[in-house]
Amino acid sequence: MLSITHVTVRFLNNTLFTNLNFTVKKGENWALVGESGSGKSALLQTIAGRFNITGGTIAYHFFDDYLKLEVDIDDYFTFHKLIALVESKHHFKNLSNTTEFYYQQRFNSSDSEDALTVTQYLNSVTSIPHENIYWTFEKVITLLNLELLQDKQLIKLSNGETKRLMLAAALLKNPVLLLLDNPLTGLDVQTRKDFNLIVDEIIASGITVIMATSAHEIPEAITQVAILHEGKIKDQVSKDQFKPEMVIQETKDEIDYSELKTLLNTNTDKTTYQYIVKMNKVHIKYGDKVILNDVNWEILPGERWALLGPNGAGKSTLLSLINGDNPQAYANDIVLFDKKRGTGESIWDIKSKIGFVSPELHQYFPTDNSCLQVIESGYYDTLGLFRPSQKIKSETALLWMKALEIEKYARVLLKNIPASAQRLCLLARALIKNPALLIFDEPCQGLDDHQQHHFKTLIDTICSLSNVTLIYVTHYQHEMPDSVTKVLRLNNTNSHEFLRISQI
Repeated sequence: MLSITHVTVRFLNNTLFTNLNFTVKKGENWALVGESGSGKSALLQTIAGRFNITGGTIAYHFFDDYLKLEVDIDDYFTFHKLIALVESKHHFKNLSNTTEFYYQQRFNSSDSEDALTVTQYLNSVTSIPHENIYWTFEKVITLLNLELLQDKQLIKLSNGETKRLMLAAALLKNPVLLLLDNPLTGLDVQTRKDFNLIVDEIIASGITVIMATSAHEIPEAITQVAILHEGKIKDQVSKDQFKPEMVIQETKDEIDYSELKTLLNTNTDKTTYQYIVKMNKVHIKYGDKVILNDVNWEILPGERWALLGPNGAGKSTLLSLINGDNPQAYANDIVLFDKKRGTGESIWDIKSKIGFVSPELHQYFPTDNSCLQVIESGYYDTLGLFRPSQKIKSETALLWMKALEIEKYARVLLKNIPASAQRLCLLARALIKNPALLIFDEPCQGLDDHQQHHFKTLIDTICSLSNVTLIYVTHYQHEMPDSVTKVLRLNNTNSHEFLRISQI
């Protein structure tokens, strides 16, 4: 199918691979595993032809085979047409195809009208020439459970719904080779359970799959596993031989918690509140679609909550009401930090008391600042630093980077570091001002085992050293901090329930 021989790959000023060798035979389907930053995504991009090869060769044998079968092909038809790559981020455009979406657009009804619907987006996808087209619109809609989303605008999709749509669009191309970059991140428990069946059908249709994934989430239909470390393929084994502990994990000294305690005593909001959040019969709808139906929720200072629910249940919408991003907050009975929404407080007054990170924030965050500047921007709640850096704030930002083990990226542009490190930068940005409320929406997406454990320990330590209030969203039980003691679960039926931790 594919042969990579003695390849050197460079991107900007970095050498990503040297003397890379990798072969995919017919009938094989591969999982790429390794710690964050090991080169999994870069290998997928290399196979997709996105990076320049400065040495060695890549032979796309499946392209030669296709040319023998298909005679009516123009001279501009290349191997790229036979490959579909599903990246970790989407690149949706607005209706005029001029700009990408921006972060708060999904909550503003007039702005969000400038987005395609799911049906319009899928109808814009063209298949490669095939004698027999297997993946049709009806088939991908059914397989990926998109029936009820067909008229929904792209900007209003949840993180997990977006993942399913991107996979559907890739399948509609009817590619020969399907490349998946961490396809399970952001998917709820049920969809992850269904993913084995989805991959089974994809492979049964004749598509070869290569996917970057967690060592703990390799679909049953995968036949081979490549283990990457520091830009090298350290080992290649059959799926039956693979064990997660074969992945090399970087280990570092534990956090200096005395230093962390000092960080938590700087720039802290000393105000005492009766309620951090108080919602009374909150009701949110877009058109005829009810998102939240009579939600009641009280969060007291120092409480640590988990917010759970399947994809599309309304978790992000609920958080947007707290974080000041959703204008429908004014039409509801919502109290934030003891002030009723609509009584004169500004969005910036609210944001100054909140540290926030989410997959959507990561998706839309500008990437042309250095990582240190990104973290310092947390003082001002801006998407990037738009004022001169202040020495003491920059030094504090660097200390938070050390606490999260990413200090080596301080002077590097956000766009030039691994996605996992980008997420950790945004987590540091949320922590830097020691806010009264931390909102972490799927904060461990894309982090490796060590990073997840380290971050979870960091959050539990912060909670033990301070009276910070926490709202934590995750689809993985093992990611839940031990400090979380209360649970609000949203259901797709627009209902909600409060649970004990033992009932999660």
